Amino acid sequence: MQNKIQNVTETATNHGMSRRQFVNLCGLGIAGMGTVSLLAGCGGGSKSGSDSSGSAKSASSKGAKEYILVKKGTLIGVSDMSYPPLESIPDGGTKPEGFEIDLMDALAKKLGLTMEWLPATKFDTIIPLIKQGGKADVGVSAFTITDERKKEIDFTKPYLNSNQGLVNRKADGKVSEDALNAKDKQVAVQSGTTGEAWVKENLPKATCVPLDDAIQAMTGVQTGLYNAAVLDLPVASYLCTKSYTDLQVDLQIATGEQYGIVVSKENVRLRKDLNAAIKALKDDGTMSTLQKKWFGTTL
Repeated sequence: MQNKIQNVTETATNHGMSRRQFVNLCGLGIAGMGTVSLLAGCGGGSKSGSDSSGSAKSASSKGAKEYILVKKGTLIGVSDMSYPPLESIPDGGTKPEGFEIDLMDALAKKLGLTMEWLPATKFDTIIPLIKQGGKADVGVSAFTITDERKKEIDFTKPYLNSNQGLVNRKADGKVSEDALNAKDKQVAVQSGTTGEAWVKENLPKATCVPLDDAIQAMTGVQTGLYNAAVLDLPVASYLCTKSYTDLQVDLQIATGEQYGIVVSKENVRLRKDLNAAIKALKDDGTMSTLQKKWFGTTL
């Protein structure tokens, strides 16, 4: 979640979360997020271009000195809330929980801010939303740090290491990559993730099935609809232990991925202070405590 970019239950489906498809429209548009006003001068003359440039420089200058926040004194985060134990909303509940939720509470406290969350948002709209600004300050949804994503936004220093996990039914026993790499095999992934990128690259003969969220992928494997699923290892392991006990992580795929917090390129001071806060949480043992709480071990 090293190239996560190339990126069921009724309850899970109702969260409506997918993971991808950056939308670029002149400046930037966001699919499914309502009408977005485009910058004047998209096709205009030199004066419009000059105004846009001046506005960008002004925002960048401000962001270098102070936080650019949607709401004063508050750090507003956005997530797809469908990736336990990192972030999710329990069935019948309204309050998010998970490793990333606790992490952001601790980081916001270090910065002297109060943490708030937007309603669950489709994964593939989060980076465009942060780039556009005005709705949320940070994107936190198991985002793998990649060069491709850095073209749009900035990342903090990594706060968690991850690999990929290939999940299948325990009843099917061990499965090899060669056996899955066949025309009659279907492998489920969460759309826009590094799991999807890995399947397309390493199992080109199989049918890669992109889905809205990890729960749909796991349920599809459980019911026999798909032969396997490829997900972030911490999530796959958690779901196999807690909810899908008839499934197993049959293969751990070393990708060397690292998660980072998504921040606007203009919000330089916020990114730097979040980096310092992440380091402080690692140094004082808070990060290890949170990992043990949610993963049962340190990662």
